[in-house]
Amino acid sequence: MNIVWFDTLDSTNHYCELLDMNDVEEFTVIAAREQTAGRGQRGNHWVSAVGENLTFSIVLKPVFLPPLRQFELTKAVSLGIVDALEAMGIGGIFIKWPNDIYVGDRKICGTLIANTITGGQFAVAVCGIGLNVNQTKFGPEAGRPTSLRLLTRTKADLNTTLTYLISSIERRYEMLRQNGENEIDKEYLNRLYQCGIAARYRHDGQGITAIITGVSPTGQLMLRTDEGRELSCAMKEIEFL
Repeated sequence: MNIVWFDTLDSTNHYCELLDMNDVEEFTVIAAREQTAGRGQRGNHWVSAVGENLTFSIVLKPVFLPPLRQFELTKAVSLGIVDALEAMGIGGIFIKWPNDIYVGDRKICGTLIANTITGGQFAVAVCGIGLNVNQTKFGPEAGRPTSLRLLTRTKADLNTTLTYLISSIERRYEMLRQNGENEIDKEYLNRLYQCGIAARYRHDGQGITAIITGVSPTGQLMLRTDEGRELSCAMKEIEFL
């Protein structure tokens, strides 16, 4: 594990994209105390108070994973974060598809994984992660957030928390490398936010009531509407309401 800290970066994922990956060891971590243009899902920005949270990217080289199974990496990283939070005494943790981490109905962590496929082979994955650690006040753009400090009432050391989090993700990554995808699939589904529960979504611009039934091998969210219609949705095709 090689952790490199910066005071300020526009985005840790963007910094990693500029590196020559031939010279970068796997599990190199680029962390920033401040991100001026942090990236989120759906083109959103990740907003974080300076010096209070963890914003970092991990460089992985999952060449053992066929490109059609790249969503297994998303599952493994998500479960690694869940494992770490549970070990810190946090309960009621869910994974909101595809890879945001929620405690109850409040978001504590977001991830953005950028995969590079070269010559039909999985070459590099840059896993950007933002974890709310010590921040206690959030602006309206943050939605419904929470943080470790709000949940535990204790201020956490960022370096210690980061090291622990990376170690937890690495254990799940090694499980995936050792063909542990069946267990990973099962645990991911058990943690999936709103799975098996009728809830409201927006699909094709229309509000619907549906039940999440699972996730396809390629990472699409599978739902069944209250009318019995089966849906298989990519990221931009479904929105949680």
